[in-house]
Amino acid sequence: MLRQAQHEVLSSGRTLLTAALLLLSLTAHAQAQSRDSAEYTLRVAAKKTINNSTIDGKAGFAEYKNYPTRTVTTLQGFIPATTRLDKYGGRLDKKTKATGFFHVEKIAGRWWAVDPDGHYFLHNAPNDVQPGGSERTQKALKDKYGDRAGWMAATRRFFFANGFNGAGAWSATKEIQAENLKADQPLAYTINLDWMSGYGSKRGGTYVQPGHKGYPNDVIFTFDPGFPEYVEEQAKKLAQNRKDQNLFGYFSDNEMPLLRKNLDGYLTLPVTEPGYVAAKKWADERSITLETITDQNRQDFLAFAADRYFSIVATALKKYDPNHMYLGCRFHGAQRYYPELMKVAGKYLDAVSINYYNNWTPEKRWVADWEQVSGKPFIVTEWYVKGEDAPGLANTAGAGWVVRTQADRGRFYQNFTLGLLESKNCVGWHWFKYQDNDPTIVGAEPSNTNANKGIVDNNLEPYAPLLDKMRELNQQMYHLADFFDQRPPM
Repeated sequence: MLRQAQHEVLSSGRTLLTAALLLLSLTAHAQAQSRDSAEYTLRVAAKKTINNSTIDGKAGFAEYKNYPTRTVTTLQGFIPATTRLDKYGGRLDKKTKATGFFHVEKIAGRWWAVDPDGHYFLHNAPNDVQPGGSERTQKALKDKYGDRAGWMAATRRFFFANGFNGAGAWSATKEIQAENLKADQPLAYTINLDWMSGYGSKRGGTYVQPGHKGYPNDVIFTFDPGFPEYVEEQAKKLAQNRKDQNLFGYFSDNEMPLLRKNLDGYLTLPVTEPGYVAAKKWADERSITLETITDQNRQDFLAFAADRYFSIVATALKKYDPNHMYLGCRFHGAQRYYPELMKVAGKYLDAVSINYYNNWTPEKRWVADWEQVSGKPFIVTEWYVKGEDAPGLANTAGAGWVVRTQADRGRFYQNFTLGLLESKNCVGWHWFKYQDNDPTIVGAEPSNTNANKGIVDNNLEPYAPLLDKMRELNQQMYHLADFFDQRPPM
C-alpha cells in the first residue's frame, strides 16, 4: 500500500515536472517568436537564380518574394557604441594570451579569433581582392591609382575605413604582403593552396565546371599515392610564411565533391584507379557490394575518405608552417548538413570554412550543430547577393540571391551577418567579392561572367548604398557580439 502511494506520488511529480518543462519551452518559443516579430520588421524582395552559371549567359529566376529581414536599427535594445581597435582591427578592450599569430579560442561561451597581440578579433573580409583584367578596369586602375601598388595602398585604407580588416581567398597576395610591410594597419590575409585541384591538373582527368574543379565520377584523388608526395613538395614552400604575423590562415582547396555518393563513385571507377582499389578494399572488409550499399555505409566511407584528405594536408601544413591556421577546404552545398564530415573536419582544422548560399538568414539549428559536432568554430567564406540596379550586368552567372537595389544588398548583408554574430560560433565572414564580374572578359570561369557581386564595379567605383549598410554593421560588430552575449536566450 505504501509502495503504491509512493509510486503514485513519484508519477504525479514526474507528470508535473514534464508539464512545467513543456510550459517553459512553449513560453520560450512564444517569447522568441515575439522578439523575432519585433526585430524582423523589414521585408526585402528577393529572387533566387536557377539554372545559373551557364556558359551561354542564359539563366532563369524564381519569382520575387518578400523575406523577413532585420538590421542593426531594428534590434530591440541595441544602442551603437564605439570600440577602440588595435592595428589588426582587433578590439583593444578584450585580450587573452598573445601568441604572435592569429588563432581561435572559445572564451566565456563565444568563439573568437585572436590577433597576434592577443586581442579578440573577427575576420571580416571581401574575397578576390584584386583588380580585374579587363581593359576598362585596367584603365580605371591607372587613372585612379597609377599602378597596382598604389591601388593596393588605397584599397587597404578603403577597407579599414569601411570596417573590413582582411582579404579572403584568391586575393593579390604579393601586393598585400608588400603593402603590409609598410602599413600602420596591415590586412589579415588568407591563402588558398588548391592542393587537390593542383594535383588533379598535374595528374590529369579534372575539368572546369562552374565554381570549382570537376573530378571523374565526382570523387577526389585522395587515395592516389602521388597525392601525399605532391602535398609534401607544395608544403615546403610555406616555410617562407612562418613568421608572417599578418597571415590569417590557409585554405587547402575550394568546394571539393566530398559527398555521400562517393562510395558509389569510387567503386565505379576503372579497376586500375587507386581510388577504386581503396574503396573496394574498404567495402570487401565489410562485405559490402554495389548492390547492398546502405546510406550508413555511404556516410562511414565519406568520413574515411575525408579523414585521409585532411590528415595528409594538416600533417604537411603543420610540419612546414606550424604558426598559421588551417581553415579547411570551403565546404559548400549539402556538405554543411553532413555531421560525419564536420566531425572529421574538427579533428584537423582550426576553423571550418563554409561557402554559405541559398539561405536568406543563417539556420539557427545548423550554426549551432556545426560547433557541437566539430568542436571548432566556423567561418563563412563565400556569400553574396546581386542587385538589379547595377548598370550593364544581367546577373546570369553565379548562385545566390538577386534583389532590386544596392541598398537591399546592404540590408541582406546586415540580416545575414547578425545571424552569424548571434550564433556565437562564427569567427569571421568573407563577402564574395571585391569587384563585379566583368562580361567583357572572354574565357572567364563560368560562374563569374556577368554578375553584380562586388562592393566596387568594373570601373573600381564603390557601390555607396551597399557600403553604407556594410560599414554600419562592420563598425559595430564587436559591440553587437557583446549585445548578443548579454541578451537572455530564448
